[in-house]
Amino acid sequence: VQLQASGGGLVQAGGSLRLSCAASELTVSRQTIGWFRQAPGKEREFVAARFRGTNTYYADSVKGRFAISGDNAKNTVFLLMNSLRPEDTAVYYCAADSSIILSSVRAARSYSHWGQGTLVTVSS
Repeated sequence: VQLQASGGGLVQAGGSLRLSCAASELTVSRQTIGWFRQAPGKEREFVAARFRGTNTYYADSVKGRFAISGDNAKNTVFLLMNSLRPEDTAVYYCAADSSIILSSVRAARSYSHWGQGTLVTVSS
């Protein structure tokens, strides 16, 4: 199983980026796909998740600014990030698991497959 995260970069505050998580050897529509981020010196934190290709969940800090979606034909999940802030600066990781229960979508330990991360830097 491979998850390939991409789309990070440098953007000014208020700008937008779209991250992609391309999967191989698993079908994203049957998985719970989560996005997490880790800023320097901080613990990895939950950003957003799409539960088995249906319901979506967001951290309070990104609700209304970020949107998670999927393209089943491309077997890829996206994270559209709008109104970016300097505090959104982090390495963003996508993760997948087929067995997560709904109450555990925000827990990093629930995910068994992880991508390599993509760096998002938001300048003020």
